[in-house]
Amino acid sequence: MKPAPQPALLNRRAALHRSAIGFGWLAASSLLAEKSPSPIPHSLSPAAPKPPLAPPRAKRVIFLFMKGGPSHLDTFDPKPLLDRDDGKPFPGAKPRVQFAATGELLKSPWKFQNHGQSGLPVSELFPHVAQCIDDLCILRSCHGTNPAHGGALLKLHTGSDNFVRPSMGAWVNYGLGTENANLPGFMTICPTLAHGGVNNWGAAFLPAWTQGTPIGNAAVPSDKALVRHIIPRLAPGEQRQQLDLLAAMNRDHLAQTGPNQALEGRLNSFELAFRMQMAMPEAQDLSRETEATKQLYGLDDKVTENFGRQCLMARRFAERGVRFIQVTHSDGDVQWDQHGNLRKGHTKNAAEVDRPIAGLLKDLKARGLLQDTLVLWGGEFGRTPAAQGGRDGRDHNPEGFTMWMAGGGVKPGIAYGATDDYGWFAAENKIHIHDLHATLLALLGMDHERLTYRHAGRDFRLTDVEGHVVTDIFA
Repeated sequence: MKPAPQPALLNRRAALHRSAIGFGWLAASSLLAEKSPSPIPHSLSPAAPKPPLAPPRAKRVIFLFMKGGPSHLDTFDPKPLLDRDDGKPFPGAKPRVQFAATGELLKSPWKFQNHGQSGLPVSELFPHVAQCIDDLCILRSCHGTNPAHGGALLKLHTGSDNFVRPSMGAWVNYGLGTENANLPGFMTICPTLAHGGVNNWGAAFLPAWTQGTPIGNAAVPSDKALVRHIIPRLAPGEQRQQLDLLAAMNRDHLAQTGPNQALEGRLNSFELAFRMQMAMPEAQDLSRETEATKQLYGLDDKVTENFGRQCLMARRFAERGVRFIQVTHSDGDVQWDQHGNLRKGHTKNAAEVDRPIAGLLKDLKARGLLQDTLVLWGGEFGRTPAAQGGRDGRDHNPEGFTMWMAGGGVKPGIAYGATDDYGWFAAENKIHIHDLHATLLALLGMDHERLTYRHAGRDFRLTDVEGHVVTDIFA
C-alpha cells in the first residue's frame, strides 16, 4: 500500500506565484465588474483615492504651461535699472554656460502698473490677469540648470534633465490616486510633442495607470482635441464581451506566471478606457456651459477661443475629480521663444492666454474651487535682460525667472523672492525646480522625501536627493 501523498511545501517562488494571482485577479475582476456577482469597487483599485500624510491645502493641480519661456522682465518682474541702463553692457558676469550670444541690455517695451489692494505690478501684456493679482502668489526667484528647451522642459516636468523619470503629474497621481473611477487622475490638454514629448507626462517606472492621458496635441485645435478612440465602434454589450474574454485569458496567464506589472497596467487601462467612453464626452461637452461662462473664458473671440476652451475643459475636469490637469499654450512654432520679434511674439501670445487665464481664476473662485485647487503658471525658463535679434529679442535664461501660484493654500497677493537688479540671476529666497516640486507636493499633503518608489535597487523620488519646501508662501 502506497503511503498517502504529503502536501507539497511552498517555496518562496511558489508562494509568490500563488498569492500574487490576487493582484492580477483584482485588475481582471474590475473588467468583469458589470457582470460579476461581487463587483470590485473603486476603493480597491490601484488608482483609488489615498489619504495624504498631512492635511492638504490643495486637492488638485491645474498647471498652465507656457512653452518656450515667457520673459519675466516683460510680464511680472519689472526692473527700473534695466530701463535706466538700456543699451549699456551688462555690468556683471554673464552665466558661464549660455544658450547663445547676447548683446547689450534691453529695457522692456511694455509698461508696468500696480494693481489691486496688494499693489503688485503687472505688465500691460496681462490686463485681465492683473484684475486677479490679489489672488496670485508670484514667485520671482525660480531657477533651473539647463538653458536648452529639451532639458529645461524635462527638468520642470520630471525633475531630471538627462534621465527618463516619472513626471510630476504621475507622482501626484501615484501618491493620491483619482477621485473619479471613470476618468484618469492625470490629464494633459493639447501637450507639445517636442522637447521631451511624451516623457513630460509619462510614468517611466511608476505603474502605468499614473501616466498622463493626452487630449489632442499642440498641433490640434482644442475643439478637435479628443482622447484617441474615445468613440466606440462596437455596441457596449459586444465590447463588454470582448473585454470579459480578454480578462479571462489574462487571468489564466497571471495564474501561471505570477505578478506582471505591465500586464496588470494594461488590464487597468482597458477597464478605464471602457468607462471613459461614457464619462469623457460628457466632461468635454462645453455646450452645457452658459453663454456668460463661455464669454468669461474668451470663447467668443477667435484670438482667445482655442486656449479658452482648454482652460474651460480644465475646470470641468477639476470639478470631476481629476487630480492633475495640464494645459499647454504652444502654437507649434516658436511659442514664447522670442529670440527675435519680441514685441510681436509676446503681444500675440499674451493676447491668446490673458483673458482665458483670468476667466479660469474667476470661475474657480466663484465656484468655491480655488481654495483647494492649486493653479501653477509658468514656462521652462525666463529670458535674458540682454538683447538678441537686433534689439528685439531675448535669449533663454534658466538662472532666474518668474512663475506664479494661485489658490490651493498659498498666500494671495504677494511677491516672493527676487532676481538681481537687472533680472538675470535669482538672488533672494531662491527657488530651484526641486524646491518648486517639493512645495507643490507639500501643498497636496505629501512629503517629497517620503513619496518614493523602489526601482532598479534604489528608492526614487520627484526631487531626487534635493528640494526644500518653501513654507513662507503657505497661507
